[in-house]
Amino acid sequence: MSVHYQRHGDIGVIQIANPPVNALGHAVRSGLVNALKEGIADADAKALVVLADGRTFIAGADIREFGKPPQAPLLPDVITLLEACPKPLIAALHGTALGGGLEVALGCHYRIALAGTRLGLPEVKLGLLPGAGGTQRLPRLVGVERALEMITSGRFVEAEEALEAGIIDAISNAQTPLEAGLAAAQEVLAGTLTPRITGQLSAPAANPQAITATLDRLNQQSPELFSPFRIVEAIQACVEAESLEAGLRRERELFLACMDSPQRAGLIHLFFAARSPHLVPNIEKASAFKHVALVGEHPLFERLQKAAQKAGISLTSASNEATELCLLAPNATQDSPANCPVVALEEIGTGSSSDNALSLIIAENGHIAELINVSAEPLIQHRAALTLKALRLNIVVSQQKSMLRSMHAAIQQAAASEKQSALEQVSVNMSEQGFCYRESDIDLLAVEAFGYPRHLGGPHRQATLSTAAMDV
Repeated sequence: MSVHYQRHGDIGVIQIANPPVNALGHAVRSGLVNALKEGIADADAKALVVLADGRTFIAGADIREFGKPPQAPLLPDVITLLEACPKPLIAALHGTALGGGLEVALGCHYRIALAGTRLGLPEVKLGLLPGAGGTQRLPRLVGVERALEMITSGRFVEAEEALEAGIIDAISNAQTPLEAGLAAAQEVLAGTLTPRITGQLSAPAANPQAITATLDRLNQQSPELFSPFRIVEAIQACVEAESLEAGLRRERELFLACMDSPQRAGLIHLFFAARSPHLVPNIEKASAFKHVALVGEHPLFERLQKAAQKAGISLTSASNEATELCLLAPNATQDSPANCPVVALEEIGTGSSSDNALSLIIAENGHIAELINVSAEPLIQHRAALTLKALRLNIVVSQQKSMLRSMHAAIQQAAASEKQSALEQVSVNMSEQGFCYRESDIDLLAVEAFGYPRHLGGPHRQATLSTAAMDV
């Protein structure tokens, strides 16, 4: 089961177990409702605690349900039931409480977090707004100004800031969420801690200056985006609605408007594109190289060295008998053991290219890199990509020719007003020539390396949509 109920003395515990991040899929939502009913019906349970197994509390929605018809119970209804619980309901947080996870916590009556917990409502990054009460309950706790800033930015908040802002009630030095939750519940029952039902708090004071300042900032920084402006409307509704229920209805209308927006589809397309662009298709049971030589000098090498120890990878400045992979800086002399794969670093703006089986192109802004397989075995490319990923480099794998270089050349030849369409045109050409393993890899590179508008989902996606529209 994804959620189970168990009593510890006079405290009922609702425990979520949906690895790896306890996402709020249908089974978890249903399980929460059933476990809550069990806890309310348990006459020996005087208070209830909600917590999660593993390394984190609830890290948000279940991405496997994106784009599918919603199944009851919907998350807003689950949270309404949590908030209406007749017994004190404590949320014990650890790891991250993000999106719907934070909304679940806001529906509980008391929130305690382990040190190091991070909280946030990052839905704006997917073209959405918090649709399960986040825009109505968070402002009741932190006020209009901070709620606007947090939700329109989607940033994560450390536990200390969350405590100072009033999002959580305490930080625990307990070792586990169970210890923290049980201790808090006992203090609530003893009367030394006072729970507060978020939805019963007064609506926040109107703050027209904060609304105006936020709108001015959004109009200046991202006037083309849809969901941030709907977030402002939802928070305005929190202030102006005659009740929590009325505010929640308005939030739901605005959430559904965001769901229908093409921007939401584009941003979620990129979200999935970023999940595994370093994996070569059809390779199984491969591992990163553990002994890597960095031959020559390059700024990238300093970045890799900082991540090496945590990744468990040994880096040397010259190859030796243990070396499994060589990274060769531009203009460095190749000196690697026989049969040791070599990855040649190449600068994106230069016309020169190596004759190595594998090449690594770093985007000029340093945000992403492309590992091209010219003539290596796919398994070698895959393992090299896993190695670079472990060294904290964002990697896209490709084959035959560099997509970064092709896009760079297209931009250089285009007028300023034509750069976007130039990327769209070259993206189709690269796909047709088979440079990419996945067409979404083109979109990810264009957005991260060349600033193609993120909300459009990438040039190949746009070109495909345009072609499909013309065919209708």
